Amino acid sequence: MAGLVARRRDALGDVLLALAVLAFAVPAILTGRSFSLMPVPEAVRLAVTSAAAAAVLARRRTPWPLVTGTSACALFAGQLVPLTLAAYALTAERGGRHRLGAVAALAGVYVVVDRVNPYSDHAPLLAVVWAVALVCLPALAGHWVSRYRAMIRELRESARAGEEQAAALERRRIAWELHDTVTHAVTVMVLNAGLIQDADDPGEIRKLAGSIEDKGVRALTELRELLTALRSSDLPPSAESVEGIPRLVEEGRVTGLRVALHYEVPEEALSRQAGHTCYRVVQEGLNNVRKHAPGADVQVVCEARGDTLNVSVVNSGGAVAAGGGDRAAPARAPAHEGSGYGLTGLSERVAQQGGRLTYGPTAEGGFALNASIPYRPPERPAN
Repeated sequence: MAGLVARRRDALGDVLLALAVLAFAVPAILTGRSFSLMPVPEAVRLAVTSAAAAAVLARRRTPWPLVTGTSACALFAGQLVPLTLAAYALTAERGGRHRLGAVAALAGVYVVVDRVNPYSDHAPLLAVVWAVALVCLPALAGHWVSRYRAMIRELRESARAGEEQAAALERRRIAWELHDTVTHAVTVMVLNAGLIQDADDPGEIRKLAGSIEDKGVRALTELRELLTALRSSDLPPSAESVEGIPRLVEEGRVTGLRVALHYEVPEEALSRQAGHTCYRVVQEGLNNVRKHAPGADVQVVCEARGDTLNVSVVNSGGAVAAGGGDRAAPARAPAHEGSGYGLTGLSERVAQQGGRLTYGPTAEGGFALNASIPYRPPERPAN
């Protein structure tokens, strides 16, 4: 029953108001205490009053039947209280200052009827005061109610849009993490599996197989922690930061990349999010080299300059043939095409940290991936 009343609250209120109009006007008509600007039968007065009460039920769809019905009720039955309902409904359900003329007309009807009312004191000034109090003020209250309802609708729409935007951002964040975790792990595992096919030394095969197992276990751990952290904006506990960049470079060398690293980062001054973003930039850059330029020389730079952390992965344009010495053989390119989501997601990730990501071919025919990320420099000790 409570749920039914809640769902039909407006309709129930309109029914009660219609009954109130009838309860106020019908007894006065039947007892002869009603009046009219022109002689009309009692049946006409009852019909006009009933029409005004019925118009109350339609006031939320359009207020004009109520305005017409209550004006007729005042003129032909001498009942002024329904004018108050009409003035309120005129501005509350549709609002707008353009209806002030209709409100003024209702106030004029009130003054005219009050002037000919045999039960009033026929004081013109008092009639105007009553018209303002019982017609204009309810209309003003209806206007405020209309504005309040519009504000509530806007707030709800804004909140709904904010929730949708937050949900979309969370989906993108999850997509970034899944892409970076899975793509890096699978790429390294595929490359190591390719190297195993060309390896004859049992020790080298065991080393590559162990690398595949380690990378698979690490990827599963990251995915498990990511799934448990979906409802949190925090990074998973195992999320790598800048301190993992040297290990990324070493993994690249194991899989055959020719990588040089320049690393100069105040790790204590970086937030987890900024450090993790730097790690993902290097990871994505090395993955792209594995896929598109496996024999190229690669320069990885991660250094702080002022209040900006610069991270870059730049590869040369020419492929290097497999050479002798103690260098590992150039890595094979994985037999698949990229999804195209890596750099797009990385750009959004860097932008979230207030930074900027640029990438494109170099003049030498290679490819450069550069990120500039603001951070808080460590405070210098006072002298």
